[in-house]
Amino acid sequence: QKAIEKIRLKEENIALKERLADSGPNLIVGSSPAMKRVASLIDSVAATNATVLVRGESGTGKELVARMIHIRSDRSFGPMVAVNCGALPEGILESELFGHKAGAFTGASGEKKGLLASAHGGTFFLDEIGDMPLELQIKLLRVMQERQVRRIGELQSRRIDIRFLAASHKDLLQEIDQ
Repeated sequence: QKAIEKIRLKEENIALKERLADSGPNLIVGSSPAMKRVASLIDSVAATNATVLVRGESGTGKELVARMIHIRSDRSFGPMVAVNCGALPEGILESELFGHKAGAFTGASGEKKGLLASAHGGTFFLDEIGDMPLELQIKLLRVMQERQVRRIGELQSRRIDIRFLAASHKDLLQEIDQ
C-alpha cells in the first residue's frame, strides 16, 4: 500500500507541476508585440537548464524576467536565491556566496552554508553581475563550470545542482573590449 501511495503521489506531483507550468502566475503584463516576444523568450529558455543573461536598462524588470524563468522551469519547486552583486562589499560577497567554515578568517566563529549551496535544487540569480569584482567572477565561473562549491577554509568541494540566471544593465561585451 505504501508503494502504491508513493507512486500515486509522484504521478499527482508531476500532473500538478505540468498544470502549474501551463497556467503559472504571470508577473509580467503587457500585450505589445515586444512584450509578447519577451514572454515567448521566457517560455523558450525556461524549458531548458541553460544559463541565461538578462540585459536591460535599470528599472526595466530584469529580475521579474528571471523570476518568470524560474517559475516556468522544472526547478520552480526549488528555491530561487537572488543576490545583488553590486550591493555587498567584495569580502562579504565571497563569504555570502560560498559560505565558510568556523575559524576560516577573523570573525568566522561559526559555520555558514553560503547562498550557492542554499539554492541547491533551484535557481541562483546574480543581479547586476557586471558590478561583481573580477576576482570573484573567476571563482564563480569555476562553480558554474564544475557545479561544485567550496566554502572558505575548506579543502573539499561539494556538488550543487542549480541553474544560473544573471542580469546586468551594463553592456558586458563592450566592457570586455575595454
